[in-house]
Amino acid sequence: MSRYALRVFSLAAALGLWQTLTSLNVDLWLRFSQFPTVTDVARAFAARLSGPDYWTDLTDSLTRILTGFLLAAVLGVATGVLVARSRLAEDLLGPVLEVIRPIPAIALVPVAILLFPSNEQGIVFITCTAAFFPVLVSTRHAVRALTPMWEEAVRTMGGGRWRILGSVVLPGALPGVFGGLSVGIGVSWICVISAEMISGQYGVGYRTWQDYTVVDYPGVFVGMVTIGVLGWLTSTAVELLGRRLTRWLPRTAYVPGARPPRPARAVKPTPTAPAAASGGPVSGGPASGGPASEEARDEHLV
Repeated sequence: MSRYALRVFSLAAALGLWQTLTSLNVDLWLRFSQFPTVTDVARAFAARLSGPDYWTDLTDSLTRILTGFLLAAVLGVATGVLVARSRLAEDLLGPVLEVIRPIPAIALVPVAILLFPSNEQGIVFITCTAAFFPVLVSTRHAVRALTPMWEEAVRTMGGGRWRILGSVVLPGALPGVFGGLSVGIGVSWICVISAEMISGQYGVGYRTWQDYTVVDYPGVFVGMVTIGVLGWLTSTAVELLGRRLTRWLPRTAYVPGARPPRPARAVKPTPTAPAAASGGPVSGGPASGGPASEEARDEHLV
């Protein structure tokens, strides 16, 4: 509860600082007098929520981002596994992908306008392209980092190529895949908003740009807040799904400033008097290999 309280306090402090700087028209080097206050943005946000255009823009942007991201997830994982597992695929697809990968997805807007018959399909294409390459690269590295011992074990037990793919490659690469998905969803939001500003007719990015052209700065900040909240929600959903699908991974509880526990010292059991006198092993002692000796050995290793 203290951590959640600290997070709420940090957000409230940021909003309070914003309200103070803008209401006092502070112009030291940054021109906060040009910014709308928090109350102005809140009023504009309430007005937008009561109208139908806000929800239409929200639905269109979510539809575009989810469609493009799901396509990128499927194509990126499949291509990454194929390139990592096949030398022929790497030689055929690798050079083309590496040439296209440095090109920003937003620079493909003219290509999308010329290639697709509608702006909607072009925006989905840009969103898919933006998320495709982070997923591809993460999947490729994750598959190549798998230890060959697992694959050899499956082959020893009679498993074929598909068995290795389903039992070793995909489960073992899941942490890296979800790392790429987390990066891809953020890049997708950047590109879909930019594409909506350039060639969209509806959407959060389109509405934000329209507010800027008519000098409605509170409306611009309403769009920015909406984009930030949507991006945070979708990224959190991807991370939660990744944690659920990789529950078999070892988890470590990180507590900042906490000292690691000191290892317990092994206590050597004292043999009873009759056994010591006779020189024979004692049940449960070190010489008998019982539970006490095993526990002492484990504690010593720790």
